[in-house]
Amino acid sequence: MSETTSPEQVIQTYRDVPSPVRIRLPAGACDSHVHIFGPRDQFPYAPGLRSTPAEAPKEKLFALHQRLGISRCVIVQSVTHGMDNRVVEDAIDAGGGRYLGVALVPVDVSLAELTRLASRGFRAVRFHFMQHLSGGYQVEEVLRLTPQLADVGMHLQVHFESELVHTVGQALRQSAVPVVIDHMGRVDATLGADHADFQALMRLLDAPRMHVKVSGVDRIEASARAGSGYPQGVELARQLVQNFPDRCVWGLDWPHPNHTHVPDDGELVNALARIAPTTELLERLLMHNPQALYRFPAAT
Repeated sequence: MSETTSPEQVIQTYRDVPSPVRIRLPAGACDSHVHIFGPRDQFPYAPGLRSTPAEAPKEKLFALHQRLGISRCVIVQSVTHGMDNRVVEDAIDAGGGRYLGVALVPVDVSLAELTRLASRGFRAVRFHFMQHLSGGYQVEEVLRLTPQLADVGMHLQVHFESELVHTVGQALRQSAVPVVIDHMGRVDATLGADHADFQALMRLLDAPRMHVKVSGVDRIEASARAGSGYPQGVELARQLVQNFPDRCVWGLDWPHPNHTHVPDDGELVNALARIAPTTELLERLLMHNPQALYRFPAAT
């Protein structure tokens, strides 16, 4: 579990052994949202972090996926390593075409650097609008970058607090490339599906370029703990998959940084039986939608 070392620095850990998986995942199942951290002697952490995650290198991730029956993955660069994307590049290289990436870049990134990242297996860049994290941008700045993303075949991934779905979310309709919304827009699952924020997220997904990650069932349910089954978070994820079966992808969010508790990755995989309760929905969520969005090499 999380261990506090000082008011400024929290060392967050993760489970080495998840619960057994009880659901049969389709061949080519994709985890579309994880992070990797370290090793720090090779890939230093960014200075000034509010919390310090335990090292979670690519070897740990690869072993976890093998244990869970997941064969493809998208690694999202984290503020833990800042805009030094080498840690993800290294994992992509080691992944044999089964691992791709999402980069962190400044809003004034050059076309040459975007072209380089795209050639290295990055399929998107990510920007956040979270008030508790530093380094956020104005949505207008991000939108001005999207034509360049289109030029190199990348899309936009965004992370925002639930109330921003009404403002930032609406502005993102102007994007020149597909937009992927992290963690179900961080809505509060305890408020239910009728709450204005979740309903605004649903209406936002009516726009054909909008996609959503039904990750974070363990994050959006206040006071939830491992072993609870996350019923309120799962119910919102289920509604998104049911209503937008072609524009949802799923991810573990391993190793679960900046969290209130340490989730059980086996429990999160087993929750897919309720999130996508038919073979067709599960295959869309884990196979077809990630393939269309991230364009994994055909050989994988």
